[in-house]
Amino acid sequence: MTDENRELLALPFLLLSAAGTLVEAIQAGVEARGFTGVRPAHGFTFARLAPDGASIAEIGEHLGVTKQAASQLVDELLKRGYVASGPHPRDARAKLITLTDRGWACTRAADAAALDAVKGWADMLGPERVGELVADLARVARPGRLRPLW
Repeated sequence: MTDENRELLALPFLLLSAAGTLVEAIQAGVEARGFTGVRPAHGFTFARLAPDGASIAEIGEHLGVTKQAASQLVDELLKRGYVASGPHPRDARAKLITLTDRGWACTRAADAAALDAVKGWADMLGPERVGELVADLARVARPGRLRPLW
């Protein structure tokens, strides 16, 4: 294997490792800000619900899980007061799941925790390199879905 291929193969590992480090930092930051009983999968659900809500089927599709699994996740969030369920404006058979004030507050806490985490990276790399990294990743990342890697 060439050195160039070794370096290329290191990239997926490093990207996934960085993503895992970020998810762990966000989780710790959310808990430190008083939001207990939430897991990273809940955060990925919140990302789909903001700003206008989603049906159970849409949440399942976003997360890459069955409707039953999405329904169980939503039930957990309903019990903890992070989401509300109401009539869906376009589908009488579906419910629209939306973030409550508590869900929005948790989302803001996750944003603050993410910012804290990447500020440390920015201190390490410098603002110019961070700008380049953001531009580079924006070119290769698929826009849209933000989902956990089960």
